[in-house]
Amino acid sequence: MNTDPIADYLTRLRNAISAGHKVVEIPASNLKKEITKILFNKGYVLNYKFEEVGPQGSIKIALKYSGSEKAPAIKELKRVSTPGLRKYSNSKELPRVLNGLGVAIISTSQGVMTDKEARKLKVGGEVLCHVY
Repeated sequence: MNTDPIADYLTRLRNAISAGHKVVEIPASNLKKEITKILFNKGYVLNYKFEEVGPQGSIKIALKYSGSEKAPAIKELKRVSTPGLRKYSNSKELPRVLNGLGVAIISTSQGVMTDKEARKLKVGGEVLCHVY
């Protein structure tokens, strides 16, 4: 039984990147699907595919590498809010990752979105992770 599925998701991505894999398969959930869509829209992953296999389904993510030395597009994935210590921010105090170059993924009452979108809509929420 996994108590923190988002941390498991981020760890699987980190491990696949450090091992140099092209594709990683992760058990699916609605929250993980939304995070995957954000990573794709912001250019951190090459492609993704949701597969409805079994009771839970899975997400296949094609990782993005650039340059001749195959540097990964994702430099760091960092879990902010944990089950033991939830981190919430209002719209005025949302974190800026690398002074706006990175992305903070926020779970709000209007869905999962980036910190920039949450600032624009003036909503706060739980800070799930930082990506850069």
